[in-house]
Parts: sequence; C-alpha cells; structure tokens
Amino acid sequence: MSVTFDMGGEVALVTGVGGALGSAVANAFLEAGATVCGADVVEPDSEDFQLSDPDRIHFHRGDFTDEDDVSSVVETVVDEHGRLDYLLNIAGTWRGGDPIHETEVDTFDFLFDVNLKTMFLASKHALPHLQETGGAIVSVSARSSLEGGEGDGIYRATKAGVRLLTETIAEENLGTVRANAVMPSVIDTPMNREMMPDSDFEKWVDPADIAATMVFLCSDAASVTSGAAVPVYGEA
Repeated sequence: MSVTFDMGGEVALVTGVGGALGSAVANAFLEAGATVCGADVVEPDSEDFQLSDPDRIHFHRGDFTDEDDVSSVVETVVDEHGRLDYLLNIAGTWRGGDPIHETEVDTFDFLFDVNLKTMFLASKHALPHLQETGGAIVSVSARSSLEGGEGDGIYRATKAGVRLLTETIAEENLGTVRANAVMPSVIDTPMNREMMPDSDFEKWVDPADIAATMVFLCSDAASVTSGAAVPVYGEA
C-alpha cells in the first residue's frame, strides 16, 4: 500500500540538512509538497554535503550550538515564508570507544552540544511560531538511549536527553504543538559503513524509511500522537 501526504503551503525546517539523514528528510518533505528550509554548518558546495539537489531547498548556514545563529535562522525562515509548521531536529553525531574514566571532557562537551543543545535551541526558538500554526517537532533520539552500554555512554546520555526533552515539550504544549522522537539503531550511512565495514548492511535502516516515519509523525495521520519515542530499528 502506497501512502502520500499533502503538505502544500506548509514550511519545514530541517537542521543538519547536509547529512545523510537530513538530506533524506528534506527530500521526503519536498515530495510531500512542503517548502523546505535547511540549516547546517556545512555549505552546499562542500563534498560533505549529501543532499543531491540543494537548489530545491532554502538553505541557511547556521551553527545550531550558537543561540544567536539559531534565532537568526528561525526568524529569517518565518520572515521569508510567513510561517513555520514543522521542525525536524536532525543535527547530531556519534562519538565513542572509550570507557567513562578515559573519556575526555572535550568529547562530553562536543556531544552534548551537537546532539542535545542543538535540539534544545532549535525547539526553543521554533516553538513560538509552531504554536501559531499548530505545528509539530520531530527529533532524533536513539535505541541505545534506553540503557547504558560500554564505550559510548556520553552519546547514549545525549540521546536520552533528546527523548526526555521531547516528552517535556509535548507535555508543555498539549493541544497546540506535537513533539515526538524517532529512535534509530544503525542507519545505513556512508560514515557508518566506513566505521563498521564488516557489518551486514542489509539489516541497517535506509535513511529514507526513517524520513517517511518523520513525515507521518508531522502529518494529520498522527494527530493523536505526541510525546512518543518511535522505534525505527528495522532489523538492526
């Protein structure tokens, strides 16, 4: 059964739009007819920018660990398009390999900045506009955030934070703005393939499938769903 959504006339902001998942999310919302604004610290002309056709989105360079940048991007999006309907908090990364007693504080700061602070700041500045449109936020947590584990405890803690802030935003905005999170396990991205070359890639989840779930969570089809952490594990 094929499913389509009509988001014509609505505006989505995707953070981390230049990454593998961010580009998939941008494409999914474009296919649904939304106007897509993308933010990233990576410029579209960089070899690290993975969106195949960046001209289809309205790109805004911004460091979403910097509140001034976040405020400026969000206000520019609203000024240019008159509204904001959806915030997709994709910006994030993984670091690990060391036990807690060997983990550098710089790694702690980096992960909390990129994974949690970006989600907090983007949500903070987007919420007043989403409250006006009755919009939605979808953020990226992780399956590993459900428990502790060896070697990447800081990463897990940041993604647990994303899940808890999602629940908080949902509770604070009942009946106005819906907030949900998706929880991937291993996403089939070039970086993950490089880090784990001997893995069975067939079991990993295609970013496009996660993006489709995020479109659904923003749509009227999920109008009664808020505060959820949705598994998108596939077979991984």
